[in-house]
Amino acid sequence: MLARFLRHLATDHGSARRAFPSAAVSRIEAAIAEGEQRHRGQVRVSIEAALPPARVLKPVTPRARALEVFGALSVWDTEENCGVLVYLLLADRAVEIVADRGIHAKVGDEAWAAICREMETAFRARRFEEGIVAGIARINALLAEHFPRTGAAGTNELPDSPVFL
Repeated sequence: MLARFLRHLATDHGSARRAFPSAAVSRIEAAIAEGEQRHRGQVRVSIEAALPPARVLKPVTPRARALEVFGALSVWDTEENCGVLVYLLLADRAVEIVADRGIHAKVGDEAWAAICREMETAFRARRFEEGIVAGIARINALLAEHFPRTGAAGTNELPDSPVFL
């Protein structure tokens, strides 16, 4: 618990921006936009440097925080219930994927967990951009399989650019 507390104190917004400089943010946005040309799903990426000290001591898990962010960013509010949030808690090098009920019913926990583990492996090696772009590619493939685009591109319901919390 003490080690986690200290990691969260030492990790700030600058840490997140160094891990994801503007070129990486552009590539993440492009990966999301490219995928959404092939499927009807909506992918959102949220990067949080660290939790406030009180939330670390409580303790708030990365999963609990991801569920809060899923609601706060309205990822649940897509027309076909096929929104997917990729939440990164940088201080913990933890990734959580929260998928709306429409896509989650077709994909299930194991597939999302496997993508999270792959991304976390890359993050532990400090390969942040590579890890997140590969994870988005896997998510895009699942969405294309279960919610393929059948006509012209529809409305982009959620912004493609990652949000830094």
